[in-house]
Amino acid sequence: MKRILFYLIISFFGIAGCHSKDEAAYYFSDSERDTLLTNIISIISEKALYATDSTKYQARFRAEYVNRLPFFRFVHLTKDTSGVYTYLISRPVAGLKDLRRGVIGTFTLKPNSTEIDQFEEVANTPHFDEETVKERGGFLFRELGKTGSLTKYLAMKHYVEWPDSTLKYDKQKRTWVSSLGL
Repeated sequence: MKRILFYLIISFFGIAGCHSKDEAAYYFSDSERDTLLTNIISIISEKALYATDSTKYQARFRAEYVNRLPFFRFVHLTKDTSGVYTYLISRPVAGLKDLRRGVIGTFTLKPNSTEIDQFEEVANTPHFDEETVKERGGFLFRELGKTGSLTKYLAMKHYVEWPDSTLKYDKQKRTWVSSLGL
């Protein structure tokens, strides 16, 4: 009986210590996650002070993006069989201390690294408290993972702020651009 109880306790702790396949910790160590998230911050955050579109990824600006790390978090992250990661990141909203935004998208990595190869922001949520970002962003994240598209949800303005009739994501430039006049 003691032996069975011992195995049950060991099994419980073994299961409790595992990470879900929709957590960044399932795929990356702590240091790898920090490096990857910093790489993503350099894409989705405001440019570092004195950086331009053509210089923002230079090593001299890296420390500023690293300093932003505590304000960004992976809420969900999964990887499909072809190596495409789908993510939901909670990020701060400039000038609004208690509000956050959910960023939902996909990326691939260069082989055996945390260096971003392809990157896309598929949608951004409106400004919400953290729990609403997790709830509504989580819904969008799951739908993107299941269907590969959020097109049918883009009109739901209480879930998706961008893209809209004025902003589209440019994968080459890795930024949101005006679609007016296009």
